[in-house]
Amino acid sequence: MDKKNVNIGIVGLGFMAVMHIRAYRQVKGANIAAICNPSGNRLDGDFSDVFGNLDSGDPVKLDMSQVKPYQDFQELINDKSIDVIDICTPTHTHLQLAKAALASGKHVICEKPLARTLEDAKEISAAAKNAKGKFMTAMCLRFWPQWAWLKKAVESNQYGKVLGAHFQRIAEPPAWGQGSYFDGKVSGGGLFDLHVHDTDFVQHVFGKPISVFSSGFSKVSGAIDHVLTQYEVKCGAKVSAEGSWAMSPGWGFNMSFRVIFEQATADYDIAREDEPLRLFEEGQEKKVVECDGIDGYVGEMTHLIECIQLDQQPSVSADDGLSAVEICTAEEESARTGRIVTIR
Repeated sequence: MDKKNVNIGIVGLGFMAVMHIRAYRQVKGANIAAICNPSGNRLDGDFSDVFGNLDSGDPVKLDMSQVKPYQDFQELINDKSIDVIDICTPTHTHLQLAKAALASGKHVICEKPLARTLEDAKEISAAAKNAKGKFMTAMCLRFWPQWAWLKKAVESNQYGKVLGAHFQRIAEPPAWGQGSYFDGKVSGGGLFDLHVHDTDFVQHVFGKPISVFSSGFSKVSGAIDHVLTQYEVKCGAKVSAEGSWAMSPGWGFNMSFRVIFEQATADYDIAREDEPLRLFEEGQEKKVVECDGIDGYVGEMTHLIECIQLDQQPSVSADDGLSAVEICTAEEESARTGRIVTIR
């Protein structure tokens, strides 16, 4: 492999593939070399009909003279020129695709959630441990500039310890891929597909929760589509997160956080384009925090490519993906039973 270029094969050609393609185009050394879709859709490289919950800019069209189209996934992983398999397919397909790609010796990045069930997530994690290639769970929120700032602020203790934190990610039902997303048995509903971002970020910042207490309801999928969770964490901070794709059509998408430190309050809202992250320090005027970076997708793909080029393990492992599934499973149980669920 040319150390300066990493050849990527993307399987699953929906909204997440578009977000990944946009990110790879901004990463030095990343080369989109192949695309794969068993249905045959969009193998012409035209993604102009794809849209999602974030403004994704101009329509994506690939130059197919430079990209190989595959309808058969086995043919994709048999292609020796491909270094990385990027899995952007529905959640219930991750196990089969990830195991096959790892067995072929490829590096793998797999979209969240790692799996719908704890058993499948454990199987993927075990396969990743025994594989020659590297494995990364795609958790873009860890790389989102303002959320990365928060992680550093908590670790540095610059504003004192955290007293309370609330994370929120709410949206209307996804307009893409409704066939699989709206079947909660395979997608996990809004809890597993959307709220998992904040579940993972809570464990990323505060460590794996001791227990969870959740309430929620189903609206479109038969699974939990709106969830509000309180996390018991080791540092004693009062941490909660709300996730939903139960808002009425036309509402759109929003993500935010509010974190109360001993000496400051950090307030982030993606809808405030001019000042998304504000910091209120005691005795000082409001400060708008400027963060380097474009978005979490560019950050995570930059990290992936650098890890492959430098032969380093990605910071977001299969075990991290497994842990997020474990926590979401506990939240689902708590929401359905009304009880506190301890995480083992």
